[in-house]
Amino acid sequence: MLKNWFVAMSLAFIATFNTVGYAKELPDFTELAEKQGATVVNISVTQNMRSNTVSPFGPGGDEQLQEFFRRFGIPNMPGMPGQNGEAQPDYKSQSLGSGFIISNDGYILTNAHVVSGADEVIVKLSDNREFKAKIIGTDKRTDVALVKIEASGLQKVTIGDPSKLKVGEWVAAIGSPFGLENTMTAGIVSAKGRALPQENFVPFIQTDVAINPGNSGGPLFNLNGEVVGINSQIYSRSGGSMGLSFAIPIDVAIDVSNQLKTSGKITRGWLGIAIQEITKELAESFGMKNTNGALVAGVEKNGPADKGGLEAGDVILKFDGKPITTSADLPRAVGATKPGKIVPVEVLRKGSAKTLNIGVGEMPSDPNEAAQSSKAAPQAEANKIGLSLKELTAAQKKKLNGKNGLLVIESTGAAAQAGIRRGDVILGLNNSETQSVEQFNKQINAITAGKTVAVLVQRGENTLYVPIKVTK
Repeated sequence: MLKNWFVAMSLAFIATFNTVGYAKELPDFTELAEKQGATVVNISVTQNMRSNTVSPFGPGGDEQLQEFFRRFGIPNMPGMPGQNGEAQPDYKSQSLGSGFIISNDGYILTNAHVVSGADEVIVKLSDNREFKAKIIGTDKRTDVALVKIEASGLQKVTIGDPSKLKVGEWVAAIGSPFGLENTMTAGIVSAKGRALPQENFVPFIQTDVAINPGNSGGPLFNLNGEVVGINSQIYSRSGGSMGLSFAIPIDVAIDVSNQLKTSGKITRGWLGIAIQEITKELAESFGMKNTNGALVAGVEKNGPADKGGLEAGDVILKFDGKPITTSADLPRAVGATKPGKIVPVEVLRKGSAKTLNIGVGEMPSDPNEAAQSSKAAPQAEANKIGLSLKELTAAQKKKLNGKNGLLVIESTGAAAQAGIRRGDVILGLNNSETQSVEQFNKQINAITAGKTVAVLVQRGENTLYVPIKVTK
């Protein structure tokens, strides 16, 4: 009797659930996989590396330590364990990524970080044909790259409209996670217009699609089979998918690819200012009713903004007629503006609204130049081990919980051979904390040639010591 009552109640619940419209069939991705699989490619990158250092660990070395460095993204670490401490031979560094075909004659979009620094790029199609690709151009600021293979009659993707995406909408990715070609994963759009640290020019699409190493550069599809983004980054504490992945909107990528195809470089507008988000406390102190706008924290001397009359403490409310809701809106609006254009900029200055007409400049090609004055800073010179360094800004220190550090502008010589990369942050030398570029270089200069130093490096969320042999 009890059993019959339970069955009846269960059926009644299911009927009610269906009636109110909550029960919907999950989407079928089979047609998407069948129709779009051929538009996705596997990208294999080879970089020739040189190794001239002798192992500092002596005979036998330490294979576990070598594996430790490998896990942090430094393959075949030069100067690491070798038999009897002998010099390591030159080697090839290999990595994998994904891409997708945007024209029948072989133009392919992928991530800049997939192909940057490559000596050889091999594109493998879904039918197993392989082509040597030419890099047309890369843009590190948006992480977009355009490559070309000599082929014709290829199936290309259909470009969608990311502005029509809705949070909660189903999307799917196709790529080569861990080298497993033509793998499809699916999920939903978690958020739109997401701003990430140091990524001011991309309003990222956040999803919970499973994205792993090897998916980079692959397409993000909507249920209509249209590409709406390029899978670019993941947030992960383990190195694998944790349900937080970020895609570059396809309209941003297409704009970049068109410029790369036409001129081989990207031209962006530039004001020469430092900005920050407006908190409730700041809004109250400025007499503002809300937190809309971008607060100007600094103005570069003789830059476009300085010449146009913009001052530190101004709050930019509109740029060229476009409302600036958050500080992240401004770099995108400025970057999309043609250099040389005179633009009306509405600001709030000491409680009063004011409109300035500012001539937009051209952003320097080196990402680091935009944050510095046009004069070459002394810390840009390479030191004894081949590192060009600059001290962190207050905002960058804040991201390191107030730690001192030195940003690697360029890595050459012994430092590059040891695996230190541009963008790494130097935290210490041996057991001492870094305080300034001058102090760090003084310590390096005091070390006798032939000795090995341990440099503490922060890369992303990970810290590691990198051994470097000091040369003459």
